[in-house]
Amino acid sequence: MKQVLQNLESGETVLIESPSPTARPSAVLIQTSVSLVSSGTERMLVDFGRANLLNKVRQQPDKVKMVLEKIKTDGLLTTVDAVRSKLAQPLPLGYCNVGVVQKIGKEVKGLQEGDRVVSNGAHADVVNVPHNLCAKIPDNVDDESASFTVLASIGLQGIRLANPTLGESFVVMGVGLIGLLTVQLLRSSGCRVLAIDFDEHKLQLARQFGATTCNLGAGEDPVTAGLSFSRGHGVDGVIITASTSSNDPVSQAARMSRKRGRIILVGVVGLSLSRADFYEKELTFQVSCSYGPGRYDPQYEDQGQDYPFGFVRWTEKRNFEAVLDMMATGRLDVRSLITHRFAFDDAPAAYDVLSNDKSSLGILLQYSGETDIEQQKVVLRDAPSFEPSKPVVAFIGAGNYASRVLIPAFKSAGAQLHTIVSAGGVNGVIHGKKAGFAAASTSTESVFEDSNINTAIIATRHNTHAELVTNALKAGKHVFVEKPLATTHIELDEIRSVYLESQHVARPAHLMVGFNRRFSPHAQKMKSLLASVKEPKTFIMTMNAGIIPPDHWVHDIEVGGGRIIGEACHFVDLMRFLAGCEITSVQAQRMGDNPGMAVTEDKATILLGFADGSFGSIHYLGNGSASFPKERVEVFAAGRVLQLDNFRQLKGFGWPGFRRMNLWRQDKGQKACCSAFLAAIENGERSPIPPDEIFEVAKVTIQAAELLRAQ
Repeated sequence: MKQVLQNLESGETVLIESPSPTARPSAVLIQTSVSLVSSGTERMLVDFGRANLLNKVRQQPDKVKMVLEKIKTDGLLTTVDAVRSKLAQPLPLGYCNVGVVQKIGKEVKGLQEGDRVVSNGAHADVVNVPHNLCAKIPDNVDDESASFTVLASIGLQGIRLANPTLGESFVVMGVGLIGLLTVQLLRSSGCRVLAIDFDEHKLQLARQFGATTCNLGAGEDPVTAGLSFSRGHGVDGVIITASTSSNDPVSQAARMSRKRGRIILVGVVGLSLSRADFYEKELTFQVSCSYGPGRYDPQYEDQGQDYPFGFVRWTEKRNFEAVLDMMATGRLDVRSLITHRFAFDDAPAAYDVLSNDKSSLGILLQYSGETDIEQQKVVLRDAPSFEPSKPVVAFIGAGNYASRVLIPAFKSAGAQLHTIVSAGGVNGVIHGKKAGFAAASTSTESVFEDSNINTAIIATRHNTHAELVTNALKAGKHVFVEKPLATTHIELDEIRSVYLESQHVARPAHLMVGFNRRFSPHAQKMKSLLASVKEPKTFIMTMNAGIIPPDHWVHDIEVGGGRIIGEACHFVDLMRFLAGCEITSVQAQRMGDNPGMAVTEDKATILLGFADGSFGSIHYLGNGSASFPKERVEVFAAGRVLQLDNFRQLKGFGWPGFRRMNLWRQDKGQKACCSAFLAAIENGERSPIPPDEIFEVAKVTIQAAELLRAQ
């Protein structure tokens, strides 16, 4: 399959070939026939990508603050690497897709193979879309017309928030594609409409749809026009569909509105509001969220859980259906909005038109329909050769951490990069080409079945780790799994059983968890200093983890396992490493339940006891300031103290011959961790982290999480 991507670093719009995605349980696989370029959103992304670095900074002031905070805690070089990595990850473009269902997930209802559907799928000849983001197309609506459905639903949601009634006067500010669709929907609701824009051609279309117009480009005053249009009373409502950094649209909307009028923001504009404008008239101002209820709700979109019809009449899917009904009855004209058509293979040329021709409206991409949806593998480099006696690596997972940290670390350590697997296919191709993988795939089974691959790196969501680890071990592969190893005791016992069975062969498999912090230069120095201390030690480890929204997948016990299992395990392992002996006791205390706090498990303290009498506390806190060090490790022993901040600065207090160890760049040990794992495989040595410690740390971390949940 092929897909359109926007490179935010170079500004290039590219068409790449990747494996076809696999249909998820609550999703459908669609072969695309036509897709519509969103002239507002996509022009903004393309223009941002093509802007120079200074203009990028100016457009993202909120991100600048985050960067400055990261510099304070992680250092300049680490922050620069992170920013460059973020910009180097291309974004998929498009969300107005029409095609034919080829495969359906086992949990999908109401759709079947062969259905023509509209979806918010990207510009790609094969898309994998949750079924709640798809709607069947009526027989008398052609594919090109149907491609406008998602954009029209954005306007429709804004209208639903405004709640217009028959005979009211409404203003639409900005008549691009969404604005012109909004004009028609308001007219169909029985409203009088005033359309405001700078472009006379677009205003002419608005008049064609029954609107009165105000041409800002000709010097006409919008407030005067609005008051005149409302017969001196002030308009009942304003829907802003413009895209500008100016505050003028909101200010003008307020001044032209009647007392208790409604202003709905659908587009993107400046939001420095004047209190006086709103206070005296008691105006209502609301920002519309995309296509309607359900948007950005993972339970609705990803898991397919619909809202009850009687309580949520209009979801995003039902808005799609309402728009299609309007098209089917002829009350929504979109054919006159089509200005350009391009073959999908010429998509980059379409984006040149989008950037250079501001009068363009409906730009359609037309697809051949000849894509092989069964293609699960793409060759990234020809005739690769591998040395079978050394690690030949496959990556399962191509997300942010894998692409930014793990892949570069394994590459720099000399790994032979064979195949990279990602569910959607595109990430695998992007990062696979950059790193030099031989192939990209969407099939995990291909990794286990390929005898040329002897090492599997697992970097997927936490709930998949246990199954992938056991399957890889059963296939005779060495395994490196990004933490956690497992999220439940049952999973952990299964992995242990399979691992022990895998050791009864001539060349037993290595099992490694990505506990990189013990490999950092600072941790190694601390270990060497503590080696001379024969008495028990006290550890205090503080992880200023930061706030993650409560609906993030890592908080989902079934998917992420929670932040203690998913992240605090790093510090359980680090303490186990520095103590150098078995963990004998586990205690835990979390913050008490509070009605204003959805998640309390990530605000907790874990207390560990060790066989030599040492003990330590891990303070995992998701409620701190980003300007405070993110990770601090303190060790008290024999009248001496070690203090480590953010794996950049280590200080010694009372240590003979040691005062400090500072690095220019933060080093959490990722490269050393990966290098040690590969060296152990190649040289036939023991695993860098003893398997007993890996299982011990996993067990203790799960126990700690269970203690917190029982409170």
